[in-house]
Amino acid sequence: MQQQICVITLATQDAARSRRFYVDGFGWRPVFENGEIIFFQMNGLMLGIWQKRAMEADMRCGRLCSPGAFSLAHNVARKDDVDSLVQLLVAAGGRVLRAADAPNHGGYRGYVADPDDHAWEIAWNPAWTIDQDGLVRFGT
Repeated sequence: MQQQICVITLATQDAARSRRFYVDGFGWRPVFENGEIIFFQMNGLMLGIWQKRAMEADMRCGRLCSPGAFSLAHNVARKDDVDSLVQLLVAAGGRVLRAADAPNHGGYRGYVADPDDHAWEIAWNPAWTIDQDGLVRFGT
């Protein structure tokens, strides 16, 4: 079976608030939105931001469960880009979870929560390459 992820969908309490975080913070542009869901075309997959109550109804789940901790990651091309992006995300409604620093394994990273507390790692990893289409490759 092909290894792929097609869509990652995050539940939100407030679509307009989340839109501000992703559009004003990351600078991403929606490819579709209707007041209940927003889709962003990513590099090879879609990111959806969906009103929590509508997502719960679609899943036929009375409430969304927390299956475990996770973070999403956005890698940048230069070390200095980490701090700049963290500042933009905070200005757009995010909250710093961990200030950027250098982990023992190398690179530079910080963590920001979106308005619904989804954790985003903003990272620079000198051992990974990011091509012109934004595809990240393990190793150089």
